[in-house]
Amino acid sequence: MAEIKSDIKLNLLEPRATEKSYLEQTNRIYVFPVKKSASKQAIAKMVEDEFKVTVTDVRVLNRKGKKTKFSKGKHAYPGTTYRQDKKYAYVKLKQGDSIKVFEEPEDKTSAKDAKKADKNAGKEKK
Repeated sequence: MAEIKSDIKLNLLEPRATEKSYLEQTNRIYVFPVKKSASKQAIAKMVEDEFKVTVTDVRVLNRKGKKTKFSKGKHAYPGTTYRQDKKYAYVKLKQGDSIKVFEEPEDKTSAKDAKKADKNAGKEKK
């Protein structure tokens, strides 16, 4: 088996939060934006290391950047350029594994509850 380049840093902070990716999560598939140079093996290794889950399948989508127009002045003919190309990885996890995407950490919710309780206690004293 070939060595996987570990010097590739992927943008795996959190999965994409869109309607389509949210529907895919019901099938244990998560969507990550990744660098163009990332391989499927490197993506699988990074997801397993960062989220402590088991990856069963990785699919990759390369999206070509859209064409955009720009102007070089008031009377100049607008030129054409392209937005940056993007690459997304669709990662399927083993049965029973999941990544918490839309859940808030418990510390934040408990701090909010404590703040509300303090306000309510102040109102009751008055």
